[in-house]
Amino acid sequence: MAMHSDTGSAAAYWTSRFAFLLASVGFAVGLGNIWRFPYVTGENGGAAFVLVYLVCVFAIGVPILMAELFIGRRGGSSPAASMQSVAAASGRSRRWGWVGSANLLAAFSIMVAYSVVSGWVLSYLLRALMTGFVGVDATASQSAFNDLLAGPWQMLSWTLLALLLTGAIIYAGVQKGIERAVKVLMPSLFALMLLLVGYNIVVGGFAEAVDYLFTPDFSKIDASTGLAAVGQAFFSIGVAMAGMMTFGAYLPSTVSIPRAAITIALADTLVAILAGLVIFPAVFANGLDPASGPGLIFQTLPVALAQMPGGHVVSIMFFLLLSVAAITSMVGLIEPLVHRAQERGWSRHRSTVTVVLAIAICSVVSVLGYNVWSGAILGDFDINTLLDLFANQMLLPLGGLFIALFAGWFVAPDIARQELNLIEGSGWMAWRTLIRWPVPIAIALIFVVGVSNL
Repeated sequence: MAMHSDTGSAAAYWTSRFAFLLASVGFAVGLGNIWRFPYVTGENGGAAFVLVYLVCVFAIGVPILMAELFIGRRGGSSPAASMQSVAAASGRSRRWGWVGSANLLAAFSIMVAYSVVSGWVLSYLLRALMTGFVGVDATASQSAFNDLLAGPWQMLSWTLLALLLTGAIIYAGVQKGIERAVKVLMPSLFALMLLLVGYNIVVGGFAEAVDYLFTPDFSKIDASTGLAAVGQAFFSIGVAMAGMMTFGAYLPSTVSIPRAAITIALADTLVAILAGLVIFPAVFANGLDPASGPGLIFQTLPVALAQMPGGHVVSIMFFLLLSVAAITSMVGLIEPLVHRAQERGWSRHRSTVTVVLAIAICSVVSVLGYNVWSGAILGDFDINTLLDLFANQMLLPLGGLFIALFAGWFVAPDIARQELNLIEGSGWMAWRTLIRWPVPIAIALIFVVGVSNL
């Protein structure tokens, strides 16, 4: 397929299937895999949760990922315009474009908070480079993290650095920016993970981690485990965040969407499992709590790293790994917003600067929510909890639900079959059955339970 300019508003394409897969895996593999997956696994009983999670990834995540990619490729535009285009081609109302707009709003809302957490990661990378957390105990680790949260200017500086690095990649375009970056960053991420897993095999705690992750205790599986697994699978792969639909718009017709979706899900799951094998050995070797929640990375792990042989080097590798995951995910969240601005006739450069600046300004709210405005409560929730609830428990499930309903019930079957390149048979029937029934039901369940728990 002919290449198009990727600096103006004209369409751009991935130069290869490999480049697309690296970018998509980079978007899917973020702090959700390396930061969130281990502590959610810890809180939900280890291996039993992992087993349910794997079922959810392939029964729920993959069908909706395929739907997003084929809508994006067929529409060839931003999520909103692609939804309108596919709806019109199927004889449906162009008002379906609102779903794509909701995805873009979700991406923006997530970025406001995600850029701040990515800033924490970069801050810890510098700390790892300078000290390797030598001599850090639990009290010092807790105190260091609290100091970071208490300093708005310090936190804002790190947030701006994360946005600047991401913006620089997007500013250069799809091929010269995103492709070049992911071809270096993603192999580096996998190499770092494998090195850290190898280190854990030698140092200790590895056998306990393997047992914890791969020996299920089925008595621990209940409704809450199932919901946590569906939620983690759904958010981990990155659906309903506009990124996959936008990346699909750059996808040549020669690439198999089902094969690509399965590859992305496998790579994403592999990283999540490897993250467990990176983090849990350190946790078990040092007698720490695997279910210590979101603080596992920033408060619990530095204590473990400080006590390890060669801990300085290991801590640098770990936070470098986290930094790569954070930046590649931010690229996938910001690119759809830039693409939408380009459709309005702006150049890529102007679009990138404007979008990054808008996120930076809004991120001040998230930064201040941790310190100056920490007492600001609406209902029972602080600012950052509200941001998370709005994006993750409202916009993402609703966006995913309507993508599934649209793809399963409203898109002309011939269009879906043609884009997915699935002939009449078991593959087509499996996808169509899943996208019409189990997927929307599972997502609706997440949404209802999430809202009822507010």
